[in-house]
Amino acid sequence: MTPGLRKSVLTAHIIFSVGWLGAVAAFLALAIAGLTSKDAQMVRAVYPAMELTARFVIVPLALAALLSGLIQSLGTPWGLFRHYWVLWKLLLTVFATIVLLKKMPLIGYAARRATELALFSADLRAMGIQLVVHAAAGLLVLLVITILSVFKPWGLTPYGRCKRQERQYQPPRPPQTVGAKAMSDPENETTGDGRRRGLKLLLAAGIAVFLVVHISLHLTGHSIHHRW
Repeated sequence: MTPGLRKSVLTAHIIFSVGWLGAVAAFLALAIAGLTSKDAQMVRAVYPAMELTARFVIVPLALAALLSGLIQSLGTPWGLFRHYWVLWKLLLTVFATIVLLKKMPLIGYAARRATELALFSADLRAMGIQLVVHAAAGLLVLLVITILSVFKPWGLTPYGRCKRQERQYQPPRPPQTVGAKAMSDPENETTGDGRRRGLKLLLAAGIAVFLVVHISLHLTGHSIHHRW
């Protein structure tokens, strides 16, 4: 990617990631309030607010952070599998996103249960405990991801070391004629490499979008169907 595009993608990724972290922290505060409060009116308001926050804030931010992170990794020398910290960020982000999508039916059920008459039932309390635990665990995972982004520990993977050695080793070029030299002009090679990298980036982004949307619809749709 060009420097301007790279900075734009990085800025978007930071915004989505920080927003995801803040939204989960707010969700955790609501979950604790719903679990510990003795005010029926507050409890009736908290759980629907949690569902709205999760559905329209946390899920979109999680998917946007995952997608922008994939684009940034594939469009820069960092790569997806060349550095341990990038690989672990990817795995933790995918894991957190999948768990979030699988818990959406539980959040919706808790919101509907809170509107019923038996407000302080054992069923609702058990769901409240689950939501607090999962929100706290999700917040911890996001904090670990943030720490990995800042400190970048563990260095290169074996695949990354091989790629670095390939870049460092440049075999001597055979003598070229004037015509061949004109055809292999460095500026043309740079342009061709940029186009190929751009096509690879677009292809990878398309695949990432398809996988994220497919996983989201599959998990959410399957869970909702199971509930009904």
